[in-house]
Amino acid sequence: MNLESKWLEDFSALAATRSFSQAAERRFVTQPAFSRRIRSLEAALGLQLVNRSRTPIELTAAGQLFLVTARTVVEQLGEVLRHLHHLEGGQGEVMQVAAAHSLALGFFPRWIAQLRNEGLNIATRLVATNVGDAVHALREGGCDLMLAFYDPDAALQMDSEIFPSLHLGDTEMLPVCAADADGKPLFDLEGEGSVPLLAYSAGAFLGRSVNMLLRQRALRFTTIYETAMADSLKSMALEGLGIAWVPQLSVRAELARGELVVCGGPQWHVPLEIRLYRCALVRKANVRLLWRKLEGGAAASA
Repeated sequence: MNLESKWLEDFSALAATRSFSQAAERRFVTQPAFSRRIRSLEAALGLQLVNRSRTPIELTAAGQLFLVTARTVVEQLGEVLRHLHHLEGGQGEVMQVAAAHSLALGFFPRWIAQLRNEGLNIATRLVATNVGDAVHALREGGCDLMLAFYDPDAALQMDSEIFPSLHLGDTEMLPVCAADADGKPLFDLEGEGSVPLLAYSAGAFLGRSVNMLLRQRALRFTTIYETAMADSLKSMALEGLGIAWVPQLSVRAELARGELVVCGGPQWHVPLEIRLYRCALVRKANVRLLWRKLEGGAAASA
C-alpha cells in the first residue's frame, strides 16, 4: 500500500469541513487537485471513504473508521517531529477527553488528581459537551477518550470491540429542591398534589432515566422548565422553582451547605454508572498507558 501523508491531512480537512471546496482552500490547493488526491487515497485503500451524492458530503462507515487512523497518524507524526526539533520541551502527548457536562465538573477534576497522585502524570485537555457530540468526536478521532454515563438500553450505539469501555464508578441522580425556613424540602414527592418539575429536554439520556422512574411511580407533576443540562436544572432548583433530578456529584456542595435538600427516600433515586470509552484504533502511548493502569486497578478490586 502506497499512501502519502498529505492525503491523510487532506482527508482530515475534508471530514472537518464536509466540503471539497472549503477543504481545498484550507489545504491551499485547487479543488480539482484536492479531489484527485482524495480519489488517490480511496484507490490506495480500495475503499470508498466519501459519499459524494450528499450535500454537505458525508463519510461512509469505512470513512468514519479510517478517519480515526488518519488523524492519529498525522498527530503522531507531528509529535515526533516536534520532539526531534525540541519544540515541546519533553512534555509529551496531550490526551484529549470529551465529557458530559456534569462529569466534566463533578467527576473529572478529582479523577485526574487521583491519577496524578498515583504517579500517572498525563497532560490532558478537557472538552465539556453533550453526549451526542462526545460520541461523534470519539467515532471520528476528535478526542482520545470519552467520559459518559452508561446507558444500558442504548449502550451509546457503539461497537464494543472498536470502542471498549471501563467502569470508573457509580453515583445516582437525586431529586432535589430548595429548603424552607426550617430546612425542609419546599416540595413533597409523596403528597397528594402535583409537583413542579424541572425537566430534561427530550432526547437527553438523563431525562430518559428520570422519565422512566416517574412513569413507574405515577408521579403527578407539572413541567415548568426544560433543558439538557443538569447544572441549569440545579440553578433553577436553587431558586425554589421546583424539583430537579441531578447527579449527586453535581450537588455535593449545595447539599452540604443546606442550599438544596433531597426530596423523598431512596425509592426516588436513579442509579448511574460512570464509564470511560476509547477507540481501539487509536495508538497513542499515553492512552494505552492509562488504559493498562485502569484495567489493572479493576482486576485488583474484582
